[in-house]
Amino acid sequence: MNRPRVEIAPSILAANFAALGDEIRSIELGGAGLVHVDVMDGRFVPNISIGVPVVASLRKATRLPLDVHLMIVEPERYVEAFADAGADNITVHQEATCHLERVLSAIQQRKLGAGVALNPATPVATLCEVLDRVELVLVMSVNPGFGGQSFLPGSLNKIQQLRELRERYNYNFRIEVDGGIGAENAADVVRAGAEILVAGTSVFHTPDAAAAVRKLKQAGVEALAQKV
Repeated sequence: MNRPRVEIAPSILAANFAALGDEIRSIELGGAGLVHVDVMDGRFVPNISIGVPVVASLRKATRLPLDVHLMIVEPERYVEAFADAGADNITVHQEATCHLERVLSAIQQRKLGAGVALNPATPVATLCEVLDRVELVLVMSVNPGFGGQSFLPGSLNKIQQLRELRERYNYNFRIEVDGGIGAENAADVVRAGAEILVAGTSVFHTPDAAAAVRKLKQAGVEALAQKV
């Protein structure tokens, strides 16, 4: 694997959509590595959020990679649409499709990063057949559907399990964590093995989103340096 690095992926679910362009420019200024886009259908999770048109608009507004997280049932039906809209990574939930391998193949056929996500109650072992082929594993550290929730401490063990499997079998996926991430726990999740930190309210619900991104990244980089 390449040398690990820490990236911050602000979740626009928490952004001010009336000033989305300004919000994006703020996180770019802060050094964000990706833009995390939560797509919810009101069925897989109890909320409805943005869709394909917003992703297409974001693609015009930023050069940052668009990290599209499909919290929807039957994600295989929408891979092409989100790929066409400008997604760089598409992550689907293990729990949301009966044909996980097929969906991941469809994403990779479009030359995009394929990710798989796990809800808090879903064990890492359910991914044993696909860990050798994904670019990204997303650990949900809250029950998905709403921003502003508290981090579930048991998520650290799941991140550690993934890190150990990656090291043991020389897999190449990166570990992403989403939910309740802030400056107070960024170091903990990085020490556990995460490299991409998704943060919504702790970035956009602050007076200075750029400064919030920098603070999170600094905490993660320092924790990574301690590991190395």
